[in-house]
Amino acid sequence: MSRQIFISLPVADLPKSIAFYKTLGFDHNAQFTDDTAACIVISEAIHVMLLTHAKFTSFTPKSICDTKTSTEVLLSLNCESREEVDGLVAKALSAGGSTQGKPEDDEFMYQHDFSDPDGHQWGVFSMKGMPPQ
Repeated sequence: MSRQIFISLPVADLPKSIAFYKTLGFDHNAQFTDDTAACIVISEAIHVMLLTHAKFTSFTPKSICDTKTSTEVLLSLNCESREEVDGLVAKALSAGGSTQGKPEDDEFMYQHDFSDPDGHQWGVFSMKGMPPQ
């Protein structure tokens, strides 16, 4: 069986969040979308469920993390090239996202990051090989 992952993220403004991820070039699966949730397809194996705060809290008794002061999770996404990394970060910034730092170029990996409008942090990277031993 091939496994898929569905990452659920609470969002303050569902239409704005859908537009943000679509600007990054990801597909929107309308079949799993209503006025409380939207499915963003990152790949065949990775899906992001954008959930209104009311919908998100229906799945957990815990409070939603304030991403202005805390980090609930770090999401990392492998890209095929340095250009794809830079392109995703540029699209994120133009769509209302932000970044915490500058790109890092190690011997084996190029990486950068962005946060979506709700403060969910994404690390994007391209591997050039294995880390030195």
